[in-house]
Amino acid sequence: MTQAWIKLVPDDAAQGVTAQSTEAGDLLVATCLAAAANGDNNALFDLGVAYSTGSHGVDCDLIEAHKWFNLAAVGGHEEAAHCRADVSDEMTAREIAEAQRRAREWLRSGRAAA
Repeated sequence: MTQAWIKLVPDDAAQGVTAQSTEAGDLLVATCLAAAANGDNNALFDLGVAYSTGSHGVDCDLIEAHKWFNLAAVGGHEEAAHCRADVSDEMTAREIAEAQRRAREWLRSGRAAA
């Protein structure tokens, strides 16, 4: 069963960030984290999107974005591999190494059940 967690197209009706939309974004990210912990590749990808764009209640963080795209790509998500490459173009070698370290830590912690 595939499920898209994060709406990738901005809603034209949404002007500015409200407390309610921030709370909804936080809930959406938390839901994605829970699904990612259960091995949902689409949730891993959606977390990469959220961190690469700074949306849904998270700040833009290319290291975290790379980590999530990397984990999704390892699980076979083709688009995640392309996004990881795009994000890498804007990162230093040290940042990429840190993202890879975080991805390995996620895998070692057993949070990504296959």
